[in-house]
Amino acid sequence: MTSRFRSGARTASGVRPASGGARFGTRPLAAGLLTATVALYMALVAFGNITDFDTNRQFVRHVLAMDTTFKDPDLMWRAITSGTLQDIAYVLIIIWETVAALVLAVAAVAWLRGSRGGDGLGKARRLSTGGLLMVLLLFGAGFMAIGGEWFAMWQSKSWNGLDAAARNFMVAGIVLLVVHLPGTATAEE
Repeated sequence: MTSRFRSGARTASGVRPASGGARFGTRPLAAGLLTATVALYMALVAFGNITDFDTNRQFVRHVLAMDTTFKDPDLMWRAITSGTLQDIAYVLIIIWETVAALVLAVAAVAWLRGSRGGDGLGKARRLSTGGLLMVLLLFGAGFMAIGGEWFAMWQSKSWNGLDAAARNFMVAGIVLLVVHLPGTATAEE
């Protein structure tokens, strides 16, 4: 047999190692493909924000200005009405999205290369974790907490992105869980 293991051999965990070129297990494959999916999504989000700058710029401006909320005087002091500050916030969001997409893309490649052994899958896991945490921070802390609560985005019928933020947060969280499943950073699971 060409495999380094005999046909009936099993690892200490009781899992039969794959033979030949199929050493890349299903958990690392799932983690890699899911990481690649989030990388693609973030790249498309950043690309859309760069090539159609004004559409989501208006979203950020309205959320920060709080001009479509209930305009409660106890909250309106939080509003940011300076166009310059609003644009700076928007550009920072785009930069964050772009960096997250790049980190996740590198992580996806690392998952594919990690099947060769060594610390490749460990590196892939670390990169995925970093990129996914960036996505979770953007959509959880940025959009849900700061946008949704601090700037009362939940009050707006026109500029409420909480559902999309929650969906993106959930997807990144699920992928992070898959990345950290026991055995994901080993090629023999």
